[in-house]
Amino acid sequence: MAARVLRARGAAWAGGLLQRAAPCSLLPRLRTWTSSSNRSREDSWLKSLFVRKVDPRKDAHSNLLAKKETSNLYKLQFHLWRYEGGYPALTEVMNKLRENKEFLEFRKARSDMLLSRKNQLLLEFSFWNEPVPRSGPNIYELRSYQLRPGTMIEWGNYWARAIRFRQDGNEAVGGFFSQIGQLYMVHHLWAYRDLQTREDIRNAAWHKHGWEELVYYTVPLIQEMESRIMIPLKTSPLQ
Repeated sequence: MAARVLRARGAAWAGGLLQRAAPCSLLPRLRTWTSSSNRSREDSWLKSLFVRKVDPRKDAHSNLLAKKETSNLYKLQFHLWRYEGGYPALTEVMNKLRENKEFLEFRKARSDMLLSRKNQLLLEFSFWNEPVPRSGPNIYELRSYQLRPGTMIEWGNYWARAIRFRQDGNEAVGGFFSQIGQLYMVHHLWAYRDLQTREDIRNAAWHKHGWEELVYYTVPLIQEMESRIMIPLKTSPLQ
C-alpha cells in the first residue's frame, strides 16, 4: 500500500482457509535529525501533520466495529474457523473436543510435529463481506496489520470507506480484528485468481479518486504489516 512498502515474509501454506466448527462435532535507512534553534518549530510542524480528532467513545471496539446481525466468532491458526454463536459456541465445541478420544489422540500426535503454535480469536468488521464458500482455483492473501494502540476505531472508520474501492473483482473475502491473543491486530483476507491478477487489481485501485487519500491516513496507524500468500487445501470451502 502507501509508499509501496510491503513486508512479505514468504509464502505460507495454510490448510483449510475457512472451516465451520459444528457444535455437535467435532531500514529503510533512518534519517537523523540534527539539533538546531529551529528544532521546536520543526517538531511543531511535524506534529501538525498527524493531528487527528478522536470522538469520545464509550463502547468497546467489539460493539462499535463488529457486525450486529451475527454473533460469529473466528479463530485464526493459519486455519480460519467460524463459530456461529460467538463465545458460547466456542466453549461448547471446546468442551466436546476434550471428551473426544480420537481428537485427543490427534492432538498428541500433532504436538510432536509442532515447533510453535499461536491462536487468535477475532470478530469480523461490520463493513466487510462475510466469508462464504467460493469456487476456484484461487490464491488467498492474508494481510496482517499491527496497529498502534488506540487507533482501531480510526482504522475502522477509514476502511469502511476504503473497502468500496476493492470490490470490483469480488476479491474482498473478510476483514477481522483481534479480541484475544495479540491485540490491535487486523487481518484482511483477499482472493485472487493468480499473482498477476492480484497485481492488476491492486494497481487499479490507485487510479480511483480517493484511494490514495485513505492510504495516506491509514499508514500512520500501522506499527507493522505482513503479507502471506496461501493455497487452500482440498477440504477448504474456499477454493
